[in-house]
Amino acid sequence: MADAERAELPELVWMRILELLPVRDRLRAASVCRRWRDLVRDRALWRDVDVRPDEIWGFPPPGVGPFLSPQPQLSARPLRRLMRHWFHDNLRVLRLRGLVDSGINRRLLTPALLRELSTRCPQLLCLSVDDADLRNVPYDRLPPSLTRLELRRCLIPGSWFCCEAVPRLRHLVVRNINTFESHHLLNLASHYSLETLSISGFLNIKDAHMEQAAPYLEGLKHFVLRGAFLTNLAVEFIGRHMRRLRFLEIRSTRWLTDAGLEDLTSLRDLETLGLDVSDCVTLGGVIALCRALPRLRNLRLAVPRPTDEVRAEIEESLPAVALHLMPYR
Repeated sequence: MADAERAELPELVWMRILELLPVRDRLRAASVCRRWRDLVRDRALWRDVDVRPDEIWGFPPPGVGPFLSPQPQLSARPLRRLMRHWFHDNLRVLRLRGLVDSGINRRLLTPALLRELSTRCPQLLCLSVDDADLRNVPYDRLPPSLTRLELRRCLIPGSWFCCEAVPRLRHLVVRNINTFESHHLLNLASHYSLETLSISGFLNIKDAHMEQAAPYLEGLKHFVLRGAFLTNLAVEFIGRHMRRLRFLEIRSTRWLTDAGLEDLTSLRDLETLGLDVSDCVTLGGVIALCRALPRLRNLRLAVPRPTDEVRAEIEESLPAVALHLMPYR
């Protein structure tokens, strides 16, 4: 493309291109010329920030180059520099990745950094953190504006999610966190008005814990549970108390049977269901449950052998339900 043609591109087109770039390349573009620097500084470009590449570069202030030497991963210092020079009060979503599995003692988030983030970005709604050691971060230091928190492969202390804590979450996603225990679930259930709860991994959550938590989760609309030690009794509590659910996924729960599925027929508003077909949960039992759910429109099913014959059988039995088949592991 000739320089003249490039210059004639509308500003909205340039903004769309910049939105698609990783943060590192976006900041690199800011060093090209004054016009590009002004485009990169546009607040609309910093509503949703994802800083999770495999290699994070140092972040210069606006209009300054060349870039600093590359670092192996993001830590608190370059994150603070990025925040001070580029984050604005319209930031809504921030996604980060740390170093919890690397053996390097480098903190991603600190109480001081989170305090500054809360002040600088008072409208931050979603914080997503991967691979970070958060045991030195009190839960009440998280930005109070948060309504959604996503944690993957992080380390969290046992004192998190206590009743006096802020923020007042509505949506929580927890994946592969070995330090997530039953008391975390009970604190969440009894002190927060959650609409979304997604927990997965090797979970030390059993029937008794679900019995205590379920009565406080009546407002849930989206519930995902993978890898818990649950039986039909726990499913009974789900069917009895979580009747506002529109999305339910229960996986890697080996003691669930067809008899337990019957307790889910009370979920009259359910629109999407995810289950595993195993030795105890049969395809016939799943089909019988789906027929009893008047608003069901999507079925996500893991089966030992997702053949064309299995697909044809389900689609013939449930013609109004969109089917997504996957292999059972």
